[in-house]
Amino acid sequence: MCGIVGLLLKKPALHERLGELMVPMLIGMTERGPDSAGMAVFGPPLPGQQRKISLYSGLTDDGAAYDWVGLVDAINAALKVHATPAIKGNHAVLRFEGQAEPVKAFVKAYDAKLHLLSTGRSIELYKDIGTPAQVAERYDFAHLAGSHLVGHTRMATESAVTPDRAHPFTAGEDFCLVHNGSLSNPNGVRRMLEPRGIRFETDNDTEAACRFLEWRLREGDTLHAALQKGFEALDGFYTFLMGTATELALIRDPFACKPAVVAETDDYVAIASEFRSLAHLPDVKHARVFEPAPEEMYVWKI
Repeated sequence: MCGIVGLLLKKPALHERLGELMVPMLIGMTERGPDSAGMAVFGPPLPGQQRKISLYSGLTDDGAAYDWVGLVDAINAALKVHATPAIKGNHAVLRFEGQAEPVKAFVKAYDAKLHLLSTGRSIELYKDIGTPAQVAERYDFAHLAGSHLVGHTRMATESAVTPDRAHPFTAGEDFCLVHNGSLSNPNGVRRMLEPRGIRFETDNDTEAACRFLEWRLREGDTLHAALQKGFEALDGFYTFLMGTATELALIRDPFACKPAVVAETDDYVAIASEFRSLAHLPDVKHARVFEPAPEEMYVWKI
């Protein structure tokens, strides 16, 4: 059992309040996921050819004392990409000029214990072990700003409680996925994808779903087409919430065993596993509140 939350703010004037409105949503899912929590937040895309990557140093020997400045100096000396860091404890978001792959390869060679969390022009990602309230305070979620976000609270049922197994999972650029439920065939999906060049980092079943979508998107599918193929390839019970640079997308399996509720007003779209995580939102008593149907895709765009 896990908890999912999502929030998309329709009016730019509200974007500074994204974290403030989200934190009670995340904490409201504590009983569904006390082991770890994570958040992917999407803001305006970086200009030109700029990219950013989110990194986690908690698996290194130095942890929160990691020498991020030393890493950035090494990247700039080797690649000339003008990287700059934004540091929050054992997380850092590196912003730089150019393609992400050379920077990601350099980071992996520089320190194999650094964990890459996300890549893109819009996404920043934070996740760690601890209760949702602890993780939210640790990374100052209340002051996050942006247009939309995807969050998760985890109760581990099929793999260890570690930061890299926490959600959200990401694939490619500006894409993330959170999951409530369990897949019965993640190993089969892994065996099918690995010969196709898709690399796995954990034994988490959610990563199998994320990598399947990565493969389909890489092959040229739209997100809608990829998810339709997912209904055929992914066996189990699931509610998936996904974020891209411009949208939130929600689907439930054909049996809709895992809960989800949506509240929509002129100001926002809010999604959670249970309504109690939405009850604090402004004007929610006048929202259109509904339960998403099984095997149907819901997409909201900024």
